[in-house]
Amino acid sequence: MQVFLAICLLFLAPAHLHAGEFKAEFVTASEAILSNPHDIDLSADGTYLYAADLGNNRVAVLDAKSLKLGGTIGEKDDLAAPHDVNLGPDGKLYVADTGNDRIVIYALTGSGGTKTGELSGGFYSPESVFAHTDGRIYVTGVGTGNIVAFENGRIVARADGLSHPHDVISDRKGSFWVADSGNDRMLLMSRDLKVMRELKGDAYKFSGPRYQDITDDGLLIVADKNTHSVKIIGPDGGFLAVIGDGKRGKGPNKFTTPEGVVVLGSDLWLADSGNNRITRYRIVR
Repeated sequence: MQVFLAICLLFLAPAHLHAGEFKAEFVTASEAILSNPHDIDLSADGTYLYAADLGNNRVAVLDAKSLKLGGTIGEKDDLAAPHDVNLGPDGKLYVADTGNDRIVIYALTGSGGTKTGELSGGFYSPESVFAHTDGRIYVTGVGTGNIVAFENGRIVARADGLSHPHDVISDRKGSFWVADSGNDRMLLMSRDLKVMRELKGDAYKFSGPRYQDITDDGLLIVADKNTHSVKIIGPDGGFLAVIGDGKRGKGPNKFTTPEGVVVLGSDLWLADSGNNRITRYRIVR
């Protein structure tokens, strides 16, 4: 049964968003066949959903619509507690192989993949990887409290002094959002990893923000793990809305320690990590 859920607007939205216009419709959820899934990403055609299946030491490949398991990647490559997956502009899948302190790169073939390379050095316990269209690869190291940018296999930029940094993604202007999870904040950084903006404090009430994605019109959608909710930030940095009632649970509009986020058009997928499943919503405006 589909359940239609209003997302409560917490602050005034920009002119194109009005109270009552921003809603999320629960579509479906996978069976609890995963083990603490973390970040997720989609194939270029939107057919497959890739999930860092942390507890099973693999990448799970699901049908993006039905969320049925269709294949796995990495089980023969000794992945250890992978936290992040990112489909790069080269069509390859980049996996943060956290327990092995490396990034593993796969050439994809339908619901499978073949290892083609690795990246390591300058970080420990990576929990996010992002392959940019300009050829740079950005990695966050939880064990080193940093984010590192690689170009042609060499470190060309880095930012230190972070606490338990998680996801890094590019916005539409070429800047980067980084979840500085241990400091309960989101940072907007330049290509060379200089801090440009900080989102923190009572206006956001972040508590362990993990992974995020950006809609076509610039909304930042952040999985806020410890509040068991997903928060919506406007292009101007204003806090717009929240999905989830802030309490542990399982069902429409309920999460337990959510982690992964990916959006395609009006479709939104969320890793309901504490419930060992992936959920799919539809954004209605």
